[in-house]
Amino acid sequence: MSTTNHHEFRVTGMSCNHCANAIRQAVTDLDPQARVHVDLAGAQVAVDSAQPRDPVAAAIADAGYIVQ
Repeated sequence: MSTTNHHEFRVTGMSCNHCANAIRQAVTDLDPQARVHVDLAGAQVAVDSAQPRDPVAAAIADAGYIVQ
C-alpha cells in the first residue's frame, strides 16, 4: 500500500477551465490515482497523491503554470 501525500500549491497563470483541466491532466499523467482540486478564483491547487511534493510541482510547472 502506498502513502497518500496532501500537497497545496499557490499557482498563478490559471484563468479558465482549460487551465484547470491542463493541471489535472499533468498531475494525473504523473500519478493516475491522484485527486486534484483546482480553485481558479483562489489560485490554489490541492493534490492528494502517492508522489512527493517536488515532482507534482514540476508537473504543474511543466504544464506552463507558475508554482509558488
